[in-house]
Parts: sequence; structure tokens; C-alpha cells
Amino acid sequence: MTRNVPLLALALLAAGCGGGSPSGSLTVQPAQTYRLVMHAAGHPKAGVPATLAFSIEQPDGSDLTAFRRGPGPHTGVHVIFVRRDLAVPVHHHPPIAPDGSFGDKVTFPEPGPYRIVVDVYPRTSGPQTNFQLFSKLTVAGPYEPEPLPRPRTAETVDGYRFTLHGRPRLRAIRPAFLHFTVKGPDGRPASFTPWYGALAHAIFFRSGSLDYFHTHVCAPGASGCTSVLGATKVTGTSAKPGTLNVGVLVPVPGTWRLFLQCRVNGRVLTAPFTLQVR
Repeated sequence: MTRNVPLLALALLAAGCGGGSPSGSLTVQPAQTYRLVMHAAGHPKAGVPATLAFSIEQPDGSDLTAFRRGPGPHTGVHVIFVRRDLAVPVHHHPPIAPDGSFGDKVTFPEPGPYRIVVDVYPRTSGPQTNFQLFSKLTVAGPYEPEPLPRPRTAETVDGYRFTLHGRPRLRAIRPAFLHFTVKGPDGRPASFTPWYGALAHAIFFRSGSLDYFHTHVCAPGASGCTSVLGATKVTGTSAKPGTLNVGVLVPVPGTWRLFLQCRVNGRVLTAPFTLQVR
């Protein structure tokens, strides 16, 4: 199963504008594409580990083997699975083999149709730091879509209470921040430990279209934590235990589902919030 992303589109996003021919018309060259190649061993079933294998084919037909390394979360590949109704997310950063392939063993908690997002951070010298490739699969079993919950200001996950403070006024393509506190079952502020290069991950999906964006929360002064959309940037921070200042930067208006993830006491917690973006 494959999905392509046009190289020309990446170039236009990076450049911000196009050039014209002497006649004043725009000359557009045939688009080249990156291609996501996915292999699944059998048909995934809910609650049963499934083995998936991926590779990324470059426009010249060779496999992409050079990925960004180093500190911070913006390295390698992020593989995210989300069910169509936004009820179930799975988020992994699988290791990459020298030949550019990467495998993932995934246990899908519920059956149904899933979108796959592979957020790719290639080692390049150009302004385009990353791009996304998409695919889909269906996990066997009866699927009953769940309605998207209305916006709430608090969620409790495994005894930890995530509270969103203030009244968010979010707009597309404008950076903003959501201010959260996280307290444990004993009422004390949670102590976050780094997970996949960040103290917290904020994964955004738009209801219906499943548009995607991803930001991170890091300690003050940490490198490689800034998320970029065109010429706009945002960086989430956490200056003390139990606080998360989550950067928001989404491309279009609509109803979005935020999956806020952090690791506390060796457990990864995922707190979902519904957001309205104008």
C-alpha cells in the first residue's frame, strides 16, 4: 500500500512563491514524488500485535536512507495511526535500518479504519525540514464510530488529571499556546520524563478530513523543539513539574482533536481534547 507526496509541492512550500516565464505565464514542471511503501504481515486484528514494514522511495527510485539525527524530537520518522473517528491514536518512533527501512510492531486497541501518518525528517540542507506521507489500513472486527466528544477543560487518565486553563481562542496558521497542568492521584504536580526527545507531544487531527499537525513541549533552552508551518513557528515549553505550555499551529479552521502525550513514572499518558479553530 502506498501514498505519494509531490516533490514540487514541497519546493513551493519551502520557496513560498514561484517564478514566471518571459511571457508572464507560470511554467510548472512535472511533479516528482516520494512514495511510502508499506507491507503488513497478514491482516491486523484488534488486541493482537501486528508487524508492519515501511520504506520511502525517493523521486529517483532509490530508497531514502539519510535521516536527521541528534537531540530533540525532530529526527528520524514519527509513525502515527489514528482511527477515522479520532477515538484511538497510536504513536511510535521506530528505529531506522541502514537501508532506510523501518519496522513497527503495533497492537491496535480497537477495530476499524485507520489513517497512517509517517512524518519524515530527512537529512537535507534545504529549508524544508520534514514532510508527511500517508496510507491507511483496516483492523478486522466490528467498527462502530464513536461521536467526537464536546470540548472539555479537564480529562483524567490513569488517575492523572489534565486541566486546560483559560478559554482558547485559536485561529488557523496563527501560533498560540494552550496552558495545561497535570496532577497525579495524590494531587501533586506530575514529573515528566523525556519520551521520544520531548517532555510532551501534541498531536492534532482535524475531524472529518484528518488533517494533521504535531508540536512538542521541551524544557526551556532545549534544541530541536520548534515546529514550523510555512514561515510561522511555535515552541512548547515546560518550566516546572506539572505544567505544559503546548504550542498550537494548525493549517485550517475546523474541529480538531488534540492528543496530548507525556511520560510520567514510566507510563505514557494520552489525554484527548476537542478544540475549535476559527
